[in-house]
Amino acid sequence: MKRKWLSDLGLLFVTFIWGSTFIVVQNAVNLMPPFAFNAWRFLAAAVVLGAAAGFIAIKNPKAFNTQLIRHGLALGVLLFVGYGTQTLALLYTTSSKTAFITGLSVVLVPVLAWALLKNRPEKTAWFGAVIATLGLYFLSDLDGFAIQRGDALALMCAFAFGLHIVLTAKVTRDHSSLLLTAVQLITVSLLNFLCGALFDGVRTTFSWQPFEKGQVLFACLFTALFATALAYSLQTSLQRFTPPAHVAIIFLMEPVFAAATARVTAGETLSLSGKIGAVLILGGMLLSEWPAKKTPSSLPATGNKAAAGRNGNG
Repeated sequence: MKRKWLSDLGLLFVTFIWGSTFIVVQNAVNLMPPFAFNAWRFLAAAVVLGAAAGFIAIKNPKAFNTQLIRHGLALGVLLFVGYGTQTLALLYTTSSKTAFITGLSVVLVPVLAWALLKNRPEKTAWFGAVIATLGLYFLSDLDGFAIQRGDALALMCAFAFGLHIVLTAKVTRDHSSLLLTAVQLITVSLLNFLCGALFDGVRTTFSWQPFEKGQVLFACLFTALFATALAYSLQTSLQRFTPPAHVAIIFLMEPVFAAATARVTAGETLSLSGKIGAVLILGGMLLSEWPAKKTPSSLPATGNKAAAGRNGNG
């Protein structure tokens, strides 16, 4: 029992790290192009995890094969889209709203799993999707049905993360999770360097000048070392002692921590409509994960959040 409580506290700490990264990244991308920031943060995370992944590859060369690279590249592209749209969203909307909308990926997982893997979702998942969609309407402060640019980008991020979770569930059992994650991180970094060079210029993307600003350097190191490398290691080791459904409920705190962090550090507040939407989204997320208590198929969906590096903006 003591081990279970310690595991829950550890996972709650991981969720806090993920939630706190939204405002940290938002401060950084106001001073540095988003592509360049993501390129360097994922490169740093890949270097940290690459050391451990390299040891596994040397010990078991067959584990590092063509199939792993192919799957890692595919998942890395989804991560690139997810983190890219999420980071861009932070340029146009608040970190609180971005966090809650990104959390819709939890709701989308059962629906996407049904479409791609033919895993029919439970009725509670459908109810959760409807409630969360209604929450998105309130949270986005829509003018009629014209969704704002930042909210649309965050919604694209939720779809990308949802797809990533579903596809990871399909391939992860065939590979070392550490090697698969390392390939994904490298892929995300390279794609960001490429897009940064194309859209922002080579000199801007590869410049060290932005890191002379304390906010940028802190954000890059914090997201790379703590929100990805450390959070991934903790989540992988601690989840063995906590049921998947319980883990999913703990992870629902990510947007709550994001909103609280933004409130304390940046004075961000949600309107009454936004607060109603946030509550509805959390309720929809909880309903969508409810079947995990009964169905083994929910294990891959909730058990691979760290592989997405997320949690939120991890």
